[in-house]
Amino acid sequence: MASEKKQLIINAFAMQSPSHLNPGLFRHPTDQGADYKSIKHWIALAKKLEDAKFHAIFFADVLGGYDVYRGPSNLSPTIPAAAQFPINDPLYSIPAMAAATESIGFGVTASTTYDSPYALARRFSTVDHLSNGRIGWNIVTSYLDSAARNFGLDTQVEHDERYRIADEYLDVTYKLWEASWRDDAVTWKQGSESKTAPYADPTAVREINHKGKYFQVPGPHLCEPSPQRTPFILQAGTSTAGKAFAAKHAEAVFLHAQKPELVRPSVDSIRQQAAEIGRNPQDIKVVAGALVIVAETDEEANAKFEELKTYGDREGALALFGGWTGYDLSTYSDDQDFRFVELPAVRSMVNHWASTVPGTEGKKWDKKTIAEYLVLGGNGVKIIGSVKTVADELERWVTVGDVDGFNLSYASLPDTFDDIIDLLLPELQRRGLFWSDYAVKGGTFRENMYGKQGQSRLPDAHPGAKYFWKEGQEVPPYSLEESN
Repeated sequence: MASEKKQLIINAFAMQSPSHLNPGLFRHPTDQGADYKSIKHWIALAKKLEDAKFHAIFFADVLGGYDVYRGPSNLSPTIPAAAQFPINDPLYSIPAMAAATESIGFGVTASTTYDSPYALARRFSTVDHLSNGRIGWNIVTSYLDSAARNFGLDTQVEHDERYRIADEYLDVTYKLWEASWRDDAVTWKQGSESKTAPYADPTAVREINHKGKYFQVPGPHLCEPSPQRTPFILQAGTSTAGKAFAAKHAEAVFLHAQKPELVRPSVDSIRQQAAEIGRNPQDIKVVAGALVIVAETDEEANAKFEELKTYGDREGALALFGGWTGYDLSTYSDDQDFRFVELPAVRSMVNHWASTVPGTEGKKWDKKTIAEYLVLGGNGVKIIGSVKTVADELERWVTVGDVDGFNLSYASLPDTFDDIIDLLLPELQRRGLFWSDYAVKGGTFRENMYGKQGQSRLPDAHPGAKYFWKEGQEVPPYSLEESN
């Protein structure tokens, strides 16, 4: 018998900005990116994606402008292209989208570098309550110098130090979410006839008294336990520190590469490190980022891609590059081939693209080529073709890369998702790669990502689960004081 095929996780990758990874595409006649300020816009998208059975909408976010290109501190190339600027905080729209839907999840990016764990824990518990457990936290440590300056720093906190801060930050939030309220702390029942019945047992709510290197948080948590307690934990980052952090904390990891062969080493490393600390490696779902342009034929898909590119803003694309890398390409001549530039980081990145991006063989990788490459879909893989071409390639990513699914971005919103819904998803369902309905209708984010009813809380082997204050226990099973 043939082995059962892996059921893919399919998320929509979005940003509450006129342009996400597609600077200038708000100008396309059918693009709705400029409606990012409208709650009705996001509700309509959430309902559309839920009808198509997407697992979740994954919202990216940044805390500063892309001001390196033609810099320093220059937003003049960024603002006309709406290159992730302006941008709204995605968390505030989630309750409205949740109220209009039943099962789709919402992954929201929030930084451990510029926010208090006490305040963040409260916000995510609030939204977990209001969404009936459908919130996920995409943990980032932030990467823009512009964000650092706006939060009172001269420059960014050093990369690995940001991860050390994040590790303690997670300990604080786990204690607030898992160990501050016992599972039976709330005693009030609706309809109680007692005029003196308390809402909760004060002996079942405790301070966490966290005293660490970076944070001093007495607690207790302001919110009673939400359906998931800890939101579903997502993370992106493939540095050595990032992979170690993911292996310890993440339930889903967002990776990107040009080929599945290139993502596989990171997948294997994260899962191996997870096993070494006692976690089930399969409890970490790996989700690859991709821009999919699909049509009835390869020729139609490629024509669609080229037509969309005509609306792209190349200066905005180079502004994105500057923010992602910290390097200002405007200081180089127009004919500079960046495969041979003296900057090792840029040279390595561009040579990687030159060796992996289809259709660029023999091209000179000057500013024009870089901008053309980045103007749609950023620096992630672009999978363009007929239904069969795209579905075959997604299957190859699963087989070769050992990924569990995809964060699908868009070129034009909602057109790109409409094509995926109308053309691609039925083919994936026909191949047995995508579900026909949610594993747990009305379930939590965690239940539907793991495909298991009753799995609303952290898996037992997750390091945050050791803090869980179960019903009937006098104190949490793990000493909060000893963990500081």
